[in-house]
Amino acid sequence: MESTNDRYDSPWKEAIENYLPEFMAFYFPQAHAGIDWSKEYIFLDKELRAVVQDAELGTRFVDKLVRVTELGGVESWIYIHVEVQGTKQTEFAERMFVYNYRIFDRYKRPVASLAVLADEHKSWKPTSYGFAVLGCRHTLEFPVAKLTDYEDKLDELLESDNVFGWITAAHILTQKTRTQDQERYNAKLRLLRILYDRHWDKQRVINLFNVIDWLMQLPEWLNSQVWQELETIEEREKMQYITSVERIGLARGHVEGKSSLLEKQLEYRFGLLPEWASEQLKSAKEKELEAWGTAIFTAPTLEAVFRNADLS
Repeated sequence: MESTNDRYDSPWKEAIENYLPEFMAFYFPQAHAGIDWSKEYIFLDKELRAVVQDAELGTRFVDKLVRVTELGGVESWIYIHVEVQGTKQTEFAERMFVYNYRIFDRYKRPVASLAVLADEHKSWKPTSYGFAVLGCRHTLEFPVAKLTDYEDKLDELLESDNVFGWITAAHILTQKTRTQDQERYNAKLRLLRILYDRHWDKQRVINLFNVIDWLMQLPEWLNSQVWQELETIEEREKMQYITSVERIGLARGHVEGKSSLLEKQLEYRFGLLPEWASEQLKSAKEKELEAWGTAIFTAPTLEAVFRNADLS
């Protein structure tokens, strides 16, 4: 069972959106090589929501649907699923099969389904689902990247120039330091120092710090030490990237992450959200999100979640 402090969904979602070509190159190099990255790629969140609405199968963690252009000019859609829970799910392969077919059936687009499995069960690696009956056969085979396969390559990951090498290392170190605050603090500092040693551009550093800050949560007293060390690093490197005004922005990022998670929970219970509900979530403060997150368990309707939440 995952610790409630290890919230993997938001950082994975943001990282995929920010660095899709690197995501594909790191985990699925063969598929990456078949895409024309000089052409625009577009995330299709509304299209995926419509499919999920029709075919809910188990808890989803990170799902992305992207339109890309293959080499040769053919437009294709990629369905990406990141399974980030600590226990395997028996319905996982079936969900990949159903979503692949539903996307094709609804939009008449061929779909490449790809999965990253971030659980801790090394032997669990589903790669296909299908059935055969009366001479008919229907099967989906899909590529899978398993993060436990990288555990013995930690040093190599930390030397990678691909952001997902660094993120994979952060994920592995997060799992290894669960319930070990001091070890997690040390691992977080190690990752931060590497992040600055790369001399990546400012926005890249800020984005990846946001990932690690979501993944490797610490008690407040240790988190304060992280910020002190970060100030020392930035003074030494003469880089004012994350401290001062950026810290305010990162705090807002946490609120946005909570808003995104609550949106998923509301859609799971009440269906696709109307525009008024989406707007309220976008403009909400942290206290409001927490109240709505509590109200969702007992409110009979979507309207009641927002109307009856205790904001005291």
